[in-house]
Amino acid sequence: MSFAAGFRTALAAAILTAVASGQTFDIASVKPSQPGVQPNSNFPLGPGDVYVQNGGLFSANNLPLVTYIFFAYKFIGNQAQYLLPQLPEWTKTEQFDVQARAAGNPGKDQMRLMMRALLADRFKLAVHNETREIPVFAFVLVKPGKLGPQLKPHSEGTPCSTDLKPADAQAPVPTVDGGLPALCNGIFGMPPSVPGRQRAAARNVTLAFIADSLSGGANLGRPIIDKTGLTGTVDFSLEWKPENANPLPPGAEAPVDSDSLSFQEALKDQLGIKLQPDKTSASVVVLDHVEHPSAN
Repeated sequence: MSFAAGFRTALAAAILTAVASGQTFDIASVKPSQPGVQPNSNFPLGPGDVYVQNGGLFSANNLPLVTYIFFAYKFIGNQAQYLLPQLPEWTKTEQFDVQARAAGNPGKDQMRLMMRALLADRFKLAVHNETREIPVFAFVLVKPGKLGPQLKPHSEGTPCSTDLKPADAQAPVPTVDGGLPALCNGIFGMPPSVPGRQRAAARNVTLAFIADSLSGGANLGRPIIDKTGLTGTVDFSLEWKPENANPLPPGAEAPVDSDSLSFQEALKDQLGIKLQPDKTSASVVVLDHVEHPSAN
């Protein structure tokens, strides 16, 4: 059997499996976005559990295909770094609107499975995983047994919702004492203390999730994994100055910020964590095929 024939057979089998399991949208529309439309979705498409109960509606506008892929497969920093160079440029620059409806009131992970079937059907997307030996940076504690001031074990029993109301889906994330997000199980961009910096915060997440999530934004050229040995979940807030910050608009004054506050410096000072070069055997995602969408 040729590669092309084998690919078509595998793709058809994947779609049939999704249909048989009921993890498909009843109806779906995929169209190129119109100019001037603000990117939006009716619930957060990030890797966390935060979700808006929506009666089976998936509605997103002016987003690149790569965003839909990352949502469908729950890819975050480490997997994203491996997949991005494999994807054709149009998957990152061309925007699409997706409107789809499913029966009942599926949860976020069910929506992910339905989106996988949709991407396979309309974009002929196929990926697989391979185990490879790769260079990484490992989270290790600067001082054994000691956490930084902005990294604390999560307190069980505190209010910790993952559900957003539909009206709040596009609003800023609500906060609790200490400026941490009121929502849990996801990492959120929060207002920084100084313009030009970047701030991320979360509640009730693992250090492995933090490492994976931050590896893409840190742009260090290799994945980040957790080797602190700490178990359970934590709350954290981290603020740093990105090396490639967006340029200021013409005539704007640079913010006063005498502290360089690199990502690695912020990790040490705020979380009590340093990055240690290492190697590990890891599962990485490999792109088999993708093409422009078929007609609705």
